[in-house]
Amino acid sequence: MDNQTDKKPGPQKPTVSVEASSLADQVATIKLGLKSSPVRRQLAWVSIGIVAVIVATSIGQVLLNRWNQPFYDALARRDMADFLHQLLVFAMIAGGLLVLNIGQTWLNQMIRLRLREALTLDLIDQWMRPARAFRLANAGAIGVNPDQRMQQDAAHLSDLSTDLGVGLLQSFILLVSFIGVLWQLSSGFVFHIGGYSLAIPGYMVWAAFLYAGIASWLSWLVGRPLIGLNSERYTREAELRSSMVRVNENVDAIALYHGEPDARRRLELDLGTVLGAMRRIFTAQINLSWVTDTYGWITVVAPILVASPVYFSGDISFGGLMMAVGAFNQVHSSLRWFINNIGSIADWRATLMRVADFRIALTETDALHHKEKRIQFVENANGSLTFDRLEVASPEGCTRLAQTEVEIRPGERVMITGEPGAGKTLFFRAIAGLWPWGSGRIGLPAGEAAIFVPRVPYFPAGTLREVLDHPNGEAPASDAEIAAVLEEVGLDRLSTALDRPGRWERELGDDEQRVLAFARLALRKPKWVIIDEALDAFDGPTLRRVLAMLQKRLPETAIINIGRGQHNTQFFPRSLNIVKDSGAPALKPARVRAGAIEPPPAAPRRKKESTEA
Repeated sequence: MDNQTDKKPGPQKPTVSVEASSLADQVATIKLGLKSSPVRRQLAWVSIGIVAVIVATSIGQVLLNRWNQPFYDALARRDMADFLHQLLVFAMIAGGLLVLNIGQTWLNQMIRLRLREALTLDLIDQWMRPARAFRLANAGAIGVNPDQRMQQDAAHLSDLSTDLGVGLLQSFILLVSFIGVLWQLSSGFVFHIGGYSLAIPGYMVWAAFLYAGIASWLSWLVGRPLIGLNSERYTREAELRSSMVRVNENVDAIALYHGEPDARRRLELDLGTVLGAMRRIFTAQINLSWVTDTYGWITVVAPILVASPVYFSGDISFGGLMMAVGAFNQVHSSLRWFINNIGSIADWRATLMRVADFRIALTETDALHHKEKRIQFVENANGSLTFDRLEVASPEGCTRLAQTEVEIRPGERVMITGEPGAGKTLFFRAIAGLWPWGSGRIGLPAGEAAIFVPRVPYFPAGTLREVLDHPNGEAPASDAEIAAVLEEVGLDRLSTALDRPGRWERELGDDEQRVLAFARLALRKPKWVIIDEALDAFDGPTLRRVLAMLQKRLPETAIINIGRGQHNTQFFPRSLNIVKDSGAPALKPARVRAGAIEPPPAAPRRKKESTEA
């Protein structure tokens, strides 16, 4: 690779600006993903089951509330026989509720499982659409740490959505069930004030609504900042995790350059942003606790205080008082669901923002720079590869071939060179269709799928045989053919490890990985190969060995090598040149709807020259 000064890691932020999406957009995109999920039927049936269980549980709660009056009246009368009978009734009701509660717990876990499966499968499907992951990485802050959004955030959203959704449904059904009970109980309440009698229909119902309404309003007023604070924390946590992964992946280079102080400073800065976000959350949670805990203590005596005037006037028995108190608590408990869950709601809202905005960005990256000109792709019936007035646009200007009209025929071997910074990799990505912005036309050979060889090869996890027998290639090669190719490139020691699984990008050195990539190429026998600087890192003997293998195994294959210089004029007899046109119009910023907070700025660090192998 080229020598380069130390620079901030991350995607090319100048190409994208962030536009916040609305809650309606976020909910709609999650619903769209669930609607197309392969597990939507299982999720629907489990949801129907938990609704039925909650309804049955509400009926049991009403029966339990009615049991209060005869039970406490039996205590007041000191009636042992009736007391024992009511205990038997309680055992039957409680036993039924116990079975229902266990069933609800199981269904709750099943909903979590299916919901996470549906969300994660949908996000993976959207992420792995052709070229989307690449474009997302160039879409600014929304493309940072996609792994966390699909793994951690999707799991957290599934748990929160299940708990909040089931809790809200249960509270609503209990509210509907007990409003009628409480209205009927308090319909006979008469207040005697100064010789006057005042009857308020449904007095305790209105008292419960007023009491819970004030508490909910205060809780939302105090707890609303938690939405933004939680979203910020998740973003900072993602940045800390990314920095740690980056350090772990570059421990050799850090040790060689004695870069531990810089790495530590970077990690300490990211940790500081996480701790700062957590401190702000803790402050907001303490403020919220003042409201919720105060109302929690008042609630201990509130229903008795509300009904006490009627009880002391003798218009209701002790059992009737306890029944009214129980119904009031059920209604108030349902109404204060919002108060009890304001912190979780804020967390859910922040997590929804991260997951939904990520999915929105995945779909909208296909339309990045939609107002900019795009390169036209056509198929050439004569089987050649052509470039007609091709210019590749970027934020820094345009990259183009010095030659205006270029035709590369089947079987040709062409070297495309350029000065450092001319945009060789950008040109490579344009041919592959990953970077479509620019002008001109690329004519691809009709009926042929070109193989693109990047600077850093990709090996899927699995056996070496699976790595070499790529699914897009021809019929799997025989052991003898694989062994022969490996011997030709100097990796004959791997011939005995074809069926051993491994992480080959970790077991092999950089040069061995590149050599293995060319061995895989020879086994696939493509008609067209386009290489991006993958040959530049080889030393002389290795390069000659690889070129000899390509000459032998791919004699009729057209090979286009984009690199720094002319490696072998006999192997690459034709040469083209890439130039940078800084005066051409640059690629303008695009817009992606995303509510995610931008990552923290990179830590200031000393500039130093480094050379990458």
